[in-house]
Amino acid sequence: MQDSTDSVVTTTQASEVWERTQQSTEFKTLKSRFRRFSFPMTIAFLVWYFVFVLLMTFARDWVSTPVFGNINIAMILALLQFVSTLIVVVTYDMYSHRKLDGIREDLRVKVEKELHG
Repeated sequence: MQDSTDSVVTTTQASEVWERTQQSTEFKTLKSRFRRFSFPMTIAFLVWYFVFVLLMTFARDWVSTPVFGNINIAMILALLQFVSTLIVVVTYDMYSHRKLDGIREDLRVKVEKELHG
């Protein structure tokens, strides 16, 4: 029968592994690549969102302008909010697969080896 303490990782061991991982070049590269995508994309999306809110609040006459039939500028801008969200999600997914997933998987394997032998 196997002793249950063989596979137990102490908090101290886990902390040491995590600290070494955080200091590694791979982890720093992963963080840098993530931030390089996420910060500009977040800023762009928030600017677009607040422009939308401000237009709906202060330019009511303009956004009420009919484009065709009962569809006005406000409706189109509102639908574009959903489209832009989808674009952000798809773009991040593609970026993540291309630039982040390989490094993330290598780090995961490395940490698991250090923790569990």
